[in-house]
Amino acid sequence: MTSTIQAAPPAHRTPRGRRGLPGRVLRRALRGPAADPAWARPALLVLLAATAVLYLWGLGASGWANAFYSAAVQAGATSWKAFFFGSSDAANAITVDKTPAALWPMALAARVFGVNAWSILVPQALMGVATVGVLHAAVRRRFPAWAALLAGAALALTPVAALMFRFNNPDALLVLLLSLGAYGTVRAQETASTRWLLFAAACAGTGFLAKMLQAFLVVPVFAVVYLAAAPAPVRRRLWQLAAAGGALLASAGWWVAAVALVPASSRPYIGGSQHNSVLELALGYNGIGRLNGEETGGLGNLDQDAGWARMFGPVIGGQISWLLPAALVLLAAGLWATRRAPRTDPARAALAVWGGWLLLTAAIFSFMRGIFHEYYTVALAPAIAALTGMGAALLWERRRTAGAAAALSAAVAVTALWAYVLLGRSPDWHPRLAPAVAAAGLTAAAGLAAVRLLPGRALAGVAALAVLSGLAGPAAYVAETVRTPHTGAIVTAGPAVSGGTGPGGRPGRPGRGGPGGGNRGPAAAPPPQGTGQAPGQGPGPRLRQRFGQGFGAGGGGRGGLLNAGTPAAAVTAALKRDAASYTWVAAAVGSNTAAGYQLATGEPVMAVGGFNGTDPAPTLAGFQSLVRQGRIHYFIGTGRGGGIAMRAQSGSDAAQQISAWVAANYAPTTVAGTVLYDLGGR
Repeated sequence: MTSTIQAAPPAHRTPRGRRGLPGRVLRRALRGPAADPAWARPALLVLLAATAVLYLWGLGASGWANAFYSAAVQAGATSWKAFFFGSSDAANAITVDKTPAALWPMALAARVFGVNAWSILVPQALMGVATVGVLHAAVRRRFPAWAALLAGAALALTPVAALMFRFNNPDALLVLLLSLGAYGTVRAQETASTRWLLFAAACAGTGFLAKMLQAFLVVPVFAVVYLAAAPAPVRRRLWQLAAAGGALLASAGWWVAAVALVPASSRPYIGGSQHNSVLELALGYNGIGRLNGEETGGLGNLDQDAGWARMFGPVIGGQISWLLPAALVLLAAGLWATRRAPRTDPARAALAVWGGWLLLTAAIFSFMRGIFHEYYTVALAPAIAALTGMGAALLWERRRTAGAAAALSAAVAVTALWAYVLLGRSPDWHPRLAPAVAAAGLTAAAGLAAVRLLPGRALAGVAALAVLSGLAGPAAYVAETVRTPHTGAIVTAGPAVSGGTGPGGRPGRPGRGGPGGGNRGPAAAPPPQGTGQAPGQGPGPRLRQRFGQGFGAGGGGRGGLLNAGTPAAAVTAALKRDAASYTWVAAAVGSNTAAGYQLATGEPVMAVGGFNGTDPAPTLAGFQSLVRQGRIHYFIGTGRGGGIAMRAQSGSDAAQQISAWVAANYAPTTVAGTVLYDLGGR
């Protein structure tokens, strides 16, 4: 059967002229395309406004959020060199272990509004609103306005999306760019447009500069769908894809080439690599190592939970999988419904774009044996939401047929039953919600199974009940996520769940602590203390056994591998004393330990060994040379005062050598529980 769903025709063009132009522009913006129902554009504006409120509400409560990236933003707001390279400190000792594009919007905002929680997190929230808008536009190309609104709402109410668009990890920019790439691919397929295909490739390539090779997971899908479905001769499609490949390499590679052309002595060390190489970082620690677990200097997937069930696991399930079963059902049913459509059918091509994105990315996430965190699954959210809206529209159009009615009913029923399971994993959290959602969903599923017998009003009520029951569970998770501050390197959405193991617990409420102001503008809200994780969901026993009891520690004056601590006022004052005489006011093992002190003082603090403390940056000889030059004031010691005293099973042990050398040659001084070694001798 050929799909009858098509894009709305262009809106009627109003005569040009200066008189009344602002009013016409406003009316057109509110009205939308002429073929849209009158409610469509106002409903979209309400969706975007509601998403903005949801993602912006109470952002300041999370303080520095991920202090590792906040420290790099602070550095970039102070030094353009640190901005370009993504350095952890303004003195450019070492970079973060990612390419820096995700830091750039935050650093620019911090330059304008000062370094504080709002300037760091608001750009992320606005990216979330933009992503919802892009997804709506992509679905609306070939499907009804209500389907696009459903897709946008499903994305906005995905728990892990609400988490990441309120946090300062690179995932927000990555998801926005990939969504733009999918939109460009959909538009390119419609008319065999070279311009839109190049746009899609450039978006994916720029995504590499946000989170490296993860951005390329969708590229094979985009290319195959275009090659198979674009309305152009094969030869034209092939040279278009070759040109798109060039755009992909140019947009992804220009920064890599620039870094390669700068002598190593004139730039910071590339964090996350063992040989000061961006390509090594991309292909090793952030590339193949993530798949096979053999990333040198990394932690590996210590829980070994890889497999088909990972996306439905104790913690991950509540992050992303609420609509995943329904999306799979609707994808299969939609492809079956369009099986006889022409090769170039845009509706089927759109299903293939978003469905391929979902299937390929989910498969890789499920089986990768390297570092994997629950919040990575935000990359699946746009695809799940798009398939939900598009699949529902295709089947609703055919609802009078037995097959379409059965598929719609099955999608709603499986969503209700799976929501019951997910909500049951937090039995003390809103215990009445699970049975209510299940009852409503199963009632709607029964109504959809008998859709051919229902009158119009009853049919509308059943459809509304199906949508409300499907979104109620994730919406409750999102509400919990929004009201809970999140800090640290590993965060999850929603309430604490039973059966969760390893890192990934829900952050707790902030404790009391000193202000976390930056070196520009007003201070941020007090960063939360401690590890910010719910009881029983912090770093698991395997992590502590392998790396020591200090793993993930935070709070007070201490930092840890996964969290930055909040230094006592006396420690901050000591580090800031005579700060202008030194390049770095202190050095500390591990990026998170260093970040806490840097954000408190507003001065550069060297992260010895990078994020995990396993990078050879600096070497012992290099560190000794900097000390002789009088460029480092204090070394922050391990033990009760902070730092980390363990190392992974691979990578450099330079940080341990430096710690031992300092301890053997300098006398420690304890300030408010923090061990300081004065290297300045002044």
